[in-house]
Amino acid sequence: MIGTLTLVGVGPGDPELLTLKAVKTIGAADVVVYPQKPGEPSLALSIAEAHVGVDAVRMPVNLPMKVEREPAQLAYDQIGETIAQLLSEGKSVAYLCEGDPLFYGSAMYLVERMSIVNIAIVPGITSLTATASVVGRPLAARNETLKILPAPLDSEKLIAELGQTQSAAIIKVGRHFDRVRDVLNQTGHAANAIVVEHATQARQKITPLADFAKDERPYFSTILCYKGDEAWGK
Repeated sequence: MIGTLTLVGVGPGDPELLTLKAVKTIGAADVVVYPQKPGEPSLALSIAEAHVGVDAVRMPVNLPMKVEREPAQLAYDQIGETIAQLLSEGKSVAYLCEGDPLFYGSAMYLVERMSIVNIAIVPGITSLTATASVVGRPLAARNETLKILPAPLDSEKLIAELGQTQSAAIIKVGRHFDRVRDVLNQTGHAANAIVVEHATQARQKITPLADFAKDERPYFSTILCYKGDEAWGK
């Protein structure tokens, strides 16, 4: 008997943003797997916890938060083997992923490792669309381009990409905040830039980029910036 594996997007943080399909899938799973930083509670589980079945097995996956990729790759190798064993026993497994599983989500690494298994995917609300909703500002308008740029890109690459778009979302900001701010000032995108921390969560914070002091560095944040002709960008 072969069980089922479903990668479930649980959204950006507000439990009420779970989709009906996500709730149904989580509630029916024999095993609920969720990533967490070592020593910290899992955000993905906290979002979905109310819907986990009373008899379901909860299985945390500790993901090392290091620049080197090898420790995280080893963790995914190990959880892939564990899930494969559960599936061989006929278990249904739900893997929780913050946001959407395939939008910069950790679940993509399971897809890569378990290609011989039929994997179902439940999409979730992304951090990007959640950020736009709490700011109340469109991501782009009419025929404008929108680029999603990871902050770890080197400055030259960021400048080149920003030079070709009116609207951009900078993700994975973290320790790159000061450098990204300098880049946005160079490209002219800084004037209307908004920083959103922990979108839709209780600790949500919305701040114009210009209001951050030199030594302030928000961590879990997205920067929306605009350099177009539409009035909403101001």
